Amino acid sequence: MQQKISLKLLPSDAADEVAIIEKIAKATAKKTTEVSGYQLLKRSIDARGKTVWINLTLNAFINEPFHQRTLQKFDFKDVNNSSKKVIIIGGGPAGIFAALQLIELGIKPIILERGKEVRARRRDLAILNKEGIINPESNYCFGEGGAGTYSDGKLYTRSTKRGDINRILNLFVHFGADENILSDAHPHIGTNKLPAIITAMRTRILDCGGEFHFNKKVIDFILEKDKLKSVKTADGDVLTADSFILATGHSARDIFLLLHQKKIEIEAKGFALGVRIEHPQELINTIQYGREYGLTDLLPPASYSLVEQVDGRGVFSFCMCPGGIIAPASTNENELVVNGWSPSKRNNPFANSGMVVQTEIEDVIKYYSDRKNKSESDLQSPLLMMDFQKEVEQNAFAIGGGKFVAPAQRMVDFTEDKFSSSLPKCSYLPGINSALLKDVLPAFINDKLKKALKSFGKKMPAKNKHLGYFTNEAVLVATESRTSSPVRIPRDEDILHHPQIKNLFPCGEGAGYAGGIVSAAMDGERVANRLADLLMS
Repeated sequence: MQQKISLKLLPSDAADEVAIIEKIAKATAKKTTEVSGYQLLKRSIDARGKTVWINLTLNAFINEPFHQRTLQKFDFKDVNNSSKKVIIIGGGPAGIFAALQLIELGIKPIILERGKEVRARRRDLAILNKEGIINPESNYCFGEGGAGTYSDGKLYTRSTKRGDINRILNLFVHFGADENILSDAHPHIGTNKLPAIITAMRTRILDCGGEFHFNKKVIDFILEKDKLKSVKTADGDVLTADSFILATGHSARDIFLLLHQKKIEIEAKGFALGVRIEHPQELINTIQYGREYGLTDLLPPASYSLVEQVDGRGVFSFCMCPGGIIAPASTNENELVVNGWSPSKRNNPFANSGMVVQTEIEDVIKYYSDRKNKSESDLQSPLLMMDFQKEVEQNAFAIGGGKFVAPAQRMVDFTEDKFSSSLPKCSYLPGINSALLKDVLPAFINDKLKKALKSFGKKMPAKNKHLGYFTNEAVLVATESRTSSPVRIPRDEDILHHPQIKNLFPCGEGAGYAGGIVSAAMDGERVANRLADLLMS
């Protein structure tokens, strides 16, 4: 028989298959010889007490032959001769997963990606990191796979109602991800492995008769009454389809401007803004696990999740990257944005995380009203939050000194408005310069961050004379500003098309309906399914 059981184990036992079999036998009142094996269903770490525990949920095989987990199968059809075509604008997670779903439904997808394929894109990232020169169409945000390809590769989401998470994870495994993402409580692929997986997805799309075009930046929408007839690209092509999916990501400001110029409805949307904080990874291990676990191989590099309400706004950690690297995520010259990523082994010496303040429209209206440098029409513009985001990024670039060198400050110094006379080593390759971050961040962001950091120091205190979270060994690097889209593109709640344009389907992060790889992928699939229902009806 097969029996689902849960075990709470010490890290040493959880790493020992013989020990696990013994624990299964004890839990089921069987002999170890009667346990033929087990499938791992879920694995999580509980480090809340003095002892660190590993929680395992298993499917145990008792007195019957063991067999490996059966992976989900997918039916990708030949769409070369499909009578229906859908143009997908954007080749990130939302666009790629929408394309794969359309192929399963027998519809031909045509992906238009403004950037380059992953290998050519990697060269542009190297130039950005080493020389401070950015390609506006090929960077950490734009190119094959979107921002997800060279991000941390986390596959965790709280958006469980938006779609089938297990299907998304199984698709990743189908295209080359490790099966452990199906059982880890916080699955992670790693920046070093994601490009090959994205390439495999593209290959399948092409093999099935779909199309994937690079360096195809959409610059115009050609409308006919309440329909989008075709799109024009920067190289002069005019492309027509039955329907269009808009999956351009949270940094495609030119698309927001185009929609606004075409009088296609968009809305300003709140987002979170702050900094990226970096600690030595060993320090975070010690805080989370205790000193006895800090230097062992029994546990992965420790992560953390922090949140605090300050003056009515949430301040929280975002995209925490154990064993990671801070990267320049800008998309334009003279604008400084940072993000974080980790390789699959998470074996770099630093831990970094965004630390951001939820920023609402009323906060920005008050900010500009106090400065008296915006007209009433500007304050009511759907591009208000985008313009605010851009202004903060430009300020950070200027104070950093150019070439994407980032302004930075030690953590305790930041809370005391003290200039850091020196800075600790940092993973950010373009480099960091000491600055007062109160000159970079708006005061309503800066002040909330100060209060939250002191509170986080109490939540993750020093142990046994070792440093805690609140320490000058940590450095704040500005700015973390592309947490989500500053614009929402409205859509019908049921049909999912734009209220004005009946065959335009906004989706993913750029439209304001997702946050991260998995939620964007699920939203892309959801839109593809609804679109297919309409096309085939």
